[in-house]
Amino acid sequence: MLTLIAFIITIGVIVTIHEYGHFQVARWCGIKVLRFSIGFGKPIFKKTFGRDNTEFVIAAIPLGGYVKMLDEYELKAERESGADQSALPTYSEADLARAFNRQSVYKRIAVVVAGPLANLLLAILIYWLLILQGVPGIKPIIGEVREGSIAAEARIEHGSTIRAIDGEPIASWSDASWALLNAAVDNQTVRLSTLNTEQSRHSHQLNLAGLAQNAEVDILDQIGITIFRPDIPPVIEKVLSGGAADKATLMAGDKVLAVNGVVTSTWKQVVKFVQKNAGKPLVFQVARGGGIKELTITPAAVKENNRLIGKIGAVARMDQSKLDVLQVKQHYSIAESLVLAVDKTWTTSVFSLKMMWYMVTGQTSWKSISGPVTIASYAGETAGMGLKPFLSFIALVSISIGILNLLPIPVLDGGHLMYYMAEIIKGSAVTEQTMLLGQKVGFGLLGLLMTLAIFNDINRIVAG
Repeated sequence: MLTLIAFIITIGVIVTIHEYGHFQVARWCGIKVLRFSIGFGKPIFKKTFGRDNTEFVIAAIPLGGYVKMLDEYELKAERESGADQSALPTYSEADLARAFNRQSVYKRIAVVVAGPLANLLLAILIYWLLILQGVPGIKPIIGEVREGSIAAEARIEHGSTIRAIDGEPIASWSDASWALLNAAVDNQTVRLSTLNTEQSRHSHQLNLAGLAQNAEVDILDQIGITIFRPDIPPVIEKVLSGGAADKATLMAGDKVLAVNGVVTSTWKQVVKFVQKNAGKPLVFQVARGGGIKELTITPAAVKENNRLIGKIGAVARMDQSKLDVLQVKQHYSIAESLVLAVDKTWTTSVFSLKMMWYMVTGQTSWKSISGPVTIASYAGETAGMGLKPFLSFIALVSISIGILNLLPIPVLDGGHLMYYMAEIIKGSAVTEQTMLLGQKVGFGLLGLLMTLAIFNDINRIVAG
């Protein structure tokens, strides 16, 4: 239920803002707006408002929306469709003077651009409000370095702190991940500046060519580094219902003394045993109530970063003081927050366009495309984490929708912009035949894109 509600809110907010952009600029340009619809299909709510008696509609299928403006091309199509002529509305010459098609090409461009621009402005507003409250993060301290990995070849040390990437200061793991992901997408070699545990500075060259070809693989895992986690005792805080640990009667408060006869003094050791033995029975020795019990637990096989690892569904008791030391929170002024919000929206938009282009050229996997099921899943997950993660997710989807709509595909806003640019260059409007052909091509491309997105959704569900 949370996932469904979060998904409806996400799509509802983004679609409403997008269509409001078109609507408001159309009104500023003096264009007569007939309908403002949130959703498609059968209307479940209707109300007229304003001097033009614009019809406000909430429809049954909340997967989009539209703003219908008075347009003589649409009127002509309705008259030629064979519909009952007496049921069609009539308009005065004063109304027709306000038709969309009679406006200058620059006014039409403004109306079309307004929707995607509204989505980007929404993202800036959300990021601005979130940054104003301070940006929490985890200090970029490196945990384990996997043998034979890119990080190991670059001689990166366990416990080192990342201070800069290509000269840009790094304050958190979020900053580091974003910088590394952007560099990997561009197949770059980056310079990593670190400070080791002895406070000695080191510089490392990381060749990221060939990485990030699959968006489902974590960039840090590909490089071969993990986030530093403090050593904590192997005492169980929580057992997840229905998991392997729960089925084997592992309980909160149990202390894991050994796994398969090997003594475990930290939770990290237990996790390593579990992850390496997916589907294989493990004998746990645990201290409980003054005695020692033996439990046989078979870790479930879970696909993560294209590898099968074991998981038992248990959480260790954390020492909050150790976690607090690793946390960092950056504070910015109102102006600084706004600049950072604009920059974050801009860099995310550019990154989205890069990924789209690399998918077209075959440099990045088409598995990166997500459909409504994946969006709903992430909406539910982030909503469960709290208001801030959920708002951040809405901002990210809003950017994606804004950029997608600017692509030069007929039937999208970018397709209309393409027609208007051609009109400016050739001095006359694109012919109706060209636009009809473009519509067919556009619907075909969108259908193919949606089919691929739904296929990816289903594949993610099947693959776990």
